[in-house]
Amino acid sequence: MGILQKIEDIEKEMARTQKNKGDDGAKLAKYRAQLLEPEKKAAKGEGFDVMKSGDARVCLIGFPSVGKSTLLSKATKTESVVGAYEFTTLTAIPGVLEYEGARIQLLDLPGIVQDAAKGRGRGRQVVAVAKTADLILIMIDATKSDEQKAMLELELEAVGIRLNTAAPDVVFKNKTAGGITINCTVKLTKTDERTIRSVLQTYRIHNCDVMIREDVTIDEFIDVLLGTRKYLPALTVINKIDAVSMETVDRMARAGDGRTVMISCEADLGLDWLLDSIWKELGLVKVYTKKRGVQPDLSDPICLRAGATIETVCHGIHRSLASHFKYALVWGKSSKFNPQPQKVGLTHAVHDEDVVSIFTK
Repeated sequence: MGILQKIEDIEKEMARTQKNKGDDGAKLAKYRAQLLEPEKKAAKGEGFDVMKSGDARVCLIGFPSVGKSTLLSKATKTESVVGAYEFTTLTAIPGVLEYEGARIQLLDLPGIVQDAAKGRGRGRQVVAVAKTADLILIMIDATKSDEQKAMLELELEAVGIRLNTAAPDVVFKNKTAGGITINCTVKLTKTDERTIRSVLQTYRIHNCDVMIREDVTIDEFIDVLLGTRKYLPALTVINKIDAVSMETVDRMARAGDGRTVMISCEADLGLDWLLDSIWKELGLVKVYTKKRGVQPDLSDPICLRAGATIETVCHGIHRSLASHFKYALVWGKSSKFNPQPQKVGLTHAVHDEDVVSIFTK
């Protein structure tokens, strides 16, 4: 019996009865993980591997013919084949979006088809690339079914991509002996200790410590066990709003969760709003460098992820700079003496628009 048939049988059993849901859920997760493992030998010339570059990576996900290629061409000046038919894009096409001094890699991925999580179409490759993103753009066609977003989220959910959610507050630690110890700091209402122990047994885990600090579902607990789930921020981008009524646009915008952007690639509507939303979701930090005795260079900032330190700044300038580091002077929001500079070490966290001067031994 193939993996697809096993998945189908388990899904039918789970829909029919709640009996042994913990065991079935664990088996289902294991089979889905096996299904999406990369093939040992990929066909020559059909690889999806695109080297990650720039300050962040954003992936465009959507069903065929929603306007992803048009958006890539407009936002990055990258030539992507555009056609008024489905499956125009057959491989991952990268472009570079330059915004606020940052270079953001924007990837146009082939259109996802329904049941991509089960290996249909190029689902396996598309998902593998999507997991490397810093931000997902779910692109929706305003002229088509309202169910597109839910269908895409279900496909991504099935392959271990969790959108706009934090990782479960569960700590799991293997040990060599002593059996299973489960401690909960909250009351579990969505599962119970018996089901958790059943899942651990399914995975042949007999000695471990589990600390649960959140009312999790059994699926969320399995996520922690697998350790391969990705928790990514996402924006919903509704395209072709010029082709529907104002009432429809208003309804779609109101139905959003605060992470919905309404655009029209063809009519150049809302593209500036989209770029600004991408920048805010990525949470990048701009840091300017300053040489002794001269003004800071404001034309070429170093763009870093939130939480970056002086050591990260050093690596952004030159990979060997940190090994010769003596101290740094920082002007800006992270300085205790702002507007005066503060003398700091490698572990000092920088803030957006800080000015940094590095001194070496």
